Amino acid sequence: MKLTASETADSVAARTNLDGVALKPTECDVSVAADLPVDLVCLDYEGRESMPDADTLADLAGSVDLRVTTPVRADGFDPRGDDSLVATLPDAADRVLVAGHGAYLTDDERKRAVAPRLGDAAATVREAGGTPWVGTEGVERLALAAGGVQYDLLSRSTERDVRALRAAGFDGDLALYAPVVPTDDEDAVLDAVGAYAARRKPVREALPEGAATGAAAAGRAREVLSAAVRDFALVGDPETVGERVRDLKAVGVDHVVGYPATGVDALR
Repeated sequence: MKLTASETADSVAARTNLDGVALKPTECDVSVAADLPVDLVCLDYEGRESMPDADTLADLAGSVDLRVTTPVRADGFDPRGDDSLVATLPDAADRVLVAGHGAYLTDDERKRAVAPRLGDAAATVREAGGTPWVGTEGVERLALAAGGVQYDLLSRSTERDVRALRAAGFDGDLALYAPVVPTDDEDAVLDAVGAYAARRKPVREALPEGAATGAAAAGRAREVLSAAVRDFALVGDPETVGERVRDLKAVGVDHVVGYPATGVDALR
């Protein structure tokens, strides 16, 4: 059931100041996005077999501003090969162009060159009258060359990087993706995003070998992770998250999209 105006204003999502949410099709029925108190929804790509069907996407695009992540190296979205899945996306859905996470690509797909495909896909989106969002993870220079809305992951250098881009004269839109855990329960935070932060190189190098990355983390490992999750995710009570989002927008971020790391119900 859609939230009422008063419920929306008091929702966790509203208090966090998030512009949108990112959902993973393997974790939830993406149709629930129509009942979330946000207008912008980005669907992550987790493999062709987990793509929502065309009818589901069309229904969702009719009620929210929908963006679908499309890896330009993956069969079905490859502008220099099989791009058959592009035709299944509803006209109302926009695309997020990414190189593609290796975990969701075949060996052959991982070998394909990113640069020409990213450029071709961005041109296709523009020819259709749209503005591509371009995922920058691991391909920052290529993403800038492709143009469109730059879609980056939150990191400990985000604010410095955004200031530098703006100071250099970049006047395009900047979007940010970040896991969000709207609670100040430290054990819950570490269980939700401790492992995520631990995969980042500086965190991985600072952690004791074999250390737990969830609520069981102790001593030096817990100290490292407690600091790291605040660099790479939006954590804390909703008002604390909201303040962080305001700070990010103050330095030049235009759109903040949160991935609900503890489930979509946490944002209601």
